[in-house]
Amino acid sequence: MALLVEVGWGGVVQYPWSITWTDISRRVSMTEGISITRGAADERSETQPGSCTMTLDNQDGALTPGNAASPFHPFVRRNAPVRVAVAIIPTRTGAGPTWPLGQLGDDFDDDRIGTALWPSVYGGSTETGGRARVPLASGVVAGFQSARVWRLNGSQLSAKLARVPAANGSSSASASMWVLSTTAGTRLGFSYSPVTGQLRLASETAYFDGAAVSLPYSPIDHAWLRVRESAGTLRWETSRDGFIWTTRRTLATPAWVTSQTVLVDFSATRTGGATDYVEWDLVNATVRPRFWGMVNEFPVDWQGLHSSVTISATDLFKRLNRLPELRPMLTEEVSTSGALAYYPLTEASGNSAGDISGRGQPPLVRAQVGSGGTLAMAAVDGPPATGEQAPLATPVSATAGKYWVANLGADVANAISTYYFAAEAWFKGTEVTRAILGMSSWNYDQQIVIGVSSIGGLMIEWTDWIGGSLIAEGISGTTGILDDQWHHLVYDRGSNRFWLDGVMVDSTIDVPHMYDLRRLHVGGYRSSRLWSGSIAHVGIYAPTDSTWGANLATHYGAGATGHEGETADARITRLAKYAGLSSVSIWGDLHDPVAGQGAGGQPALARMREVEKTESARLWAERDWYGLAYQSRGIRYNPSPASDVVVLDYADLETSRVQLADDDQKLVNIVDAARPGGATQRVTAPESVLAFGQYEESLDILKTTDSGALAAAYWMVSRYGNPLPELREVPVEAYTHPRYLDILDAEIGSAITVTGLPAQAPAASMRVMVEGYVENIRSHSHLIQFHTSAAATDSVWKLADPDYSRLGITTRIAY
Repeated sequence: MALLVEVGWGGVVQYPWSITWTDISRRVSMTEGISITRGAADERSETQPGSCTMTLDNQDGALTPGNAASPFHPFVRRNAPVRVAVAIIPTRTGAGPTWPLGQLGDDFDDDRIGTALWPSVYGGSTETGGRARVPLASGVVAGFQSARVWRLNGSQLSAKLARVPAANGSSSASASMWVLSTTAGTRLGFSYSPVTGQLRLASETAYFDGAAVSLPYSPIDHAWLRVRESAGTLRWETSRDGFIWTTRRTLATPAWVTSQTVLVDFSATRTGGATDYVEWDLVNATVRPRFWGMVNEFPVDWQGLHSSVTISATDLFKRLNRLPELRPMLTEEVSTSGALAYYPLTEASGNSAGDISGRGQPPLVRAQVGSGGTLAMAAVDGPPATGEQAPLATPVSATAGKYWVANLGADVANAISTYYFAAEAWFKGTEVTRAILGMSSWNYDQQIVIGVSSIGGLMIEWTDWIGGSLIAEGISGTTGILDDQWHHLVYDRGSNRFWLDGVMVDSTIDVPHMYDLRRLHVGGYRSSRLWSGSIAHVGIYAPTDSTWGANLATHYGAGATGHEGETADARITRLAKYAGLSSVSIWGDLHDPVAGQGAGGQPALARMREVEKTESARLWAERDWYGLAYQSRGIRYNPSPASDVVVLDYADLETSRVQLADDDQKLVNIVDAARPGGATQRVTAPESVLAFGQYEESLDILKTTDSGALAAAYWMVSRYGNPLPELREVPVEAYTHPRYLDILDAEIGSAITVTGLPAQAPAASMRVMVEGYVENIRSHSHLIQFHTSAAATDSVWKLADPDYSRLGITTRIAY
């Protein structure tokens, strides 16, 4: 096992794909080791923020915050991204004379060349600083070369490209990872040129490959390289972390790969220029990520003159817990849709309304037309699901009263001129021949207005040429909107489409492209057609593709119902977007509809927890990426023994004491379930109440029907009315276990079977589900203590199944 600890100095956690990682593994004190916690104590507890602690050597002061001499200055600071992985180095097993190439493994950590693996190390190459260092010196060929005892077919060669050389004035230079055939010039692999900055993926004959693929080298995307043969296909792959791989080239396997023994050559050369070197590491390592998070602090400690830094880090939940309360779902949707200007018009009072797009647009200000009329802020309820107030305009007439105006300026005008114009707004009113919003150039040569026609339907007006008169056209299928109820409109000039209340109503009106639109009018246009009623949540856009308007139309669901009825996985993804996350891994396919969450007032994580609780699901931070994982309850239904990540023998458990828990910690036999706007319903387990007394719990969940809430209550009572005896802790020394990799693959929701239990146990084996774990990684030790629950808790009835058809005995009706 090799430890891999990397810090993204200067990286921004919100953009993990842009982080350049620096390996600091050699600074870690393996005597004290690394401690990591993840998940929950049991299935009834929420998953907690994951944490990681380790002690790092700081004798050179490189990890001292504020030290200008540090090679990492000025990025030795709180919230630096950090990730931890273990790399399993393969060893050669089985009889020769040839072995799978994937068994050629070296971590180079002892700084001594392993001559059994690399019988030919030439040109001044060394093993230095835990890496294979190959110099690029003018006129010299250098490298690490293996013996010819390997076969590539059905196997692989991978390595971490730990450091690339500089051109240093050379006209030609290369650093390569080759698999060599028995014929000179017939080879395949990767070659990097510091002169061109290209990474070349080649399968050469006579040192030539006319179909070679060249990629602009990226130290982030091409940190790891792998060539792999499987079922007649060669694949060239790259990886950012050694765990998730991307295929860059494929090729039908050349005949020599299946018929010849091969050797590996990490070689380098240059013509002219100053000497530099390339470094390789972790050849054929199997990487398993253990933690991804942010450093909380860099506290410098001294023991005499010895300096160290003991850091603690926390996973993604730390940032999510710090986020402010969400605004209404409608506001979050508009704010994440790329608006050039966004005016919710939800201020409690005042004579202006602010832009919250983040682009610093000027506020809308009241304009008086004629005399009289009112425009009162926070006078009526806003769109139904927002929980906010909106203004009410009461003009004396179409030409006497108040409306809103703003000059959005040159940046907005340029964006709309370059792309197209799009807008959305919510409105309610009762009067015909009024304007909802309009935009124009500074001198009104270009104009576009959206309003209500004389027959009470939507209409659009525009100038047909520069300085020309307005042309008006009605929008079909929109009459009846003057009902004093909130409606949502979207217009997208890019696709020439209109949407009303989330439904496309017109795609035939061909409005010409408008230029220099910068004057915004809301609730009237050019001192006339003053709106009588309310307008809110006005957004102005410059769409760059044809899907923009359709996406804006989905905002209707946010404002009308808080997206009531969308499935739980879609809701989790939506809430994650509000939190600035681009990645959510969804596990399972059982996702019920959930109630709306339209009003603001809670952070995104709290909203996600509501969904998690509603669905009896699991939510946690990924250990290999800056992202979330959401697991539906169906994943836990009747896991087959074949799905177990590992089978552990009782004798392998690293503890002097194993406890079988049988207590009332999880007991629930009375549940009162309630949902938004629905009934409160009670479910009981009478036999449990009689035997154990009352154990009550309230269940406030986001179900969309009373029957759904009732089913959730039954599910809880059936699982915990009489909890089974269970193993709640399963500790194992993974490092010495023959199934080390399988143990590392155990994740929250994974099943493990413990066999060979003592005779006093209720059964010889017990299946458990992983809920979380604590792990400690030290030199030649990797102790993992799994927090577990009984897998049978989630067994559900299945017709005619020998194990799962005994309803009420071994299983329950699925929820």
